[in-house]
Amino acid sequence: MANKKHELYVERRREGDYAVRRGGSERASVTAPTQKAAIEKAEKLGPDAAIHVERVRDTKVGGGDKWRKP
Repeated sequence: MANKKHELYVERRREGDYAVRRGGSERASVTAPTQKAAIEKAEKLGPDAAIHVERVRDTKVGGGDKWRKP
């Protein structure tokens, strides 16, 4: 399991854009207008980090309360 500092989370914000946060952090490191752009920024921000992406829609394999890999 990766150290929380080496984990990045891509989450949708109330404002409608996406935030990239480090594990254990309450503030966003960066924001982006789309989930795809946020994933790209997360990959640049932490090339060796484990990236977790919030599901923003319900699917057969998961809903909004699940995390997925990019």
